[in-house]
Amino acid sequence: MARFLTSQYRSVMRKKMLILLKISANVLMKWGGRLISKKQSNTPRGSSILKDKEKQISSFRRRQQDASRREAAGARRMQELVRQFGTILRQITQHKWAEPFMEPVDVEGLGLHDYYEVIEKPMDFSTIKRKMEAKDGSGYKHVREICADVRLIFKNAMKYNEERHDVHVMAKTLLGKFEEKWLQLLPKVDEEEKRRKEEEAEVQQDMQLAQEAAHAKMAKDLSIELDEVDMQLEELREMVLQKCRKMSTEDKKKLGNALTRLSPEDLNKALLIVAQSDPTFQATATEVELDMNAQSESTLWKLKFFVQDVLHAQGKSPASIVPNNINNNNLLNNNKRRREICDALAKSSQKRSKKPS
Repeated sequence: MARFLTSQYRSVMRKKMLILLKISANVLMKWGGRLISKKQSNTPRGSSILKDKEKQISSFRRRQQDASRREAAGARRMQELVRQFGTILRQITQHKWAEPFMEPVDVEGLGLHDYYEVIEKPMDFSTIKRKMEAKDGSGYKHVREICADVRLIFKNAMKYNEERHDVHVMAKTLLGKFEEKWLQLLPKVDEEEKRRKEEEAEVQQDMQLAQEAAHAKMAKDLSIELDEVDMQLEELREMVLQKCRKMSTEDKKKLGNALTRLSPEDLNKALLIVAQSDPTFQATATEVELDMNAQSESTLWKLKFFVQDVLHAQGKSPASIVPNNINNNNLLNNNKRRREICDALAKSSQKRSKKPS
């Protein structure tokens, strides 16, 4: 029977350890102090879990819809800016000096053998127009990208041609006219960028809140599972106590004598075991009177297992405190099993002593 109880205890403890491993350090720091109480764990879980999941799904869908609406609205505003920028392009390209910049430079036809050595990225208005009209996702994502390419057209011409060259003069003149018109559109571009940054910040905040809510939900569920495991341990403790025989007067006497053989440090630990079951017991007082007959059976057995392990670790014979119905030959093999049961009893007793009366 003892083997069966120990197997049950190990199974329950393994389950509890698996639950604890689910809790990350981050969750414990943020939400460890907010775990639900026993009263909450006793409420019906099926309906509450279903409602929580429905709320979570609804909130996720709402955030998705909001993000989609913001993205669509931002795309429409950017399209409007591109349309207004297109007006500027038409005004520039309709200028009498725009002809040399409408198509890619005919490097071979003009014999410009060093062109690609001087110009890293050629650009022209036909290329810009093609990228503006692209439908495959390769086009411009922001009006500033178009602005940069327009500037590149004129800067390439000014870089390759000397200042007195007609193309250089034409490019410089058109660049000045473009900058004037761009300054008129720039406030709207700045406003849109500011709005996008604010919306991105809101999205990040929503994601953070959603993550924290998920952590809180996980902490709540794990707390419920831990409470259920503790209840199983409590039931197991009762089963162990029912199977443990009551100590005789002789056994208690042997246990009391064995306590006197402990070091001061180990004796303090033994007294703390008594205090776990009896909160009124002053384990740290200068003078302590321990009445063995006043202790519960669970406390006596916990003391026995503790003293037994301490004396064995010190190389002393623990036989003098072992009740007569325990086989001394099996003592070493059973020490680990007894410690596990003792730990279960200690934890459940401590948990019970903390409950409000």
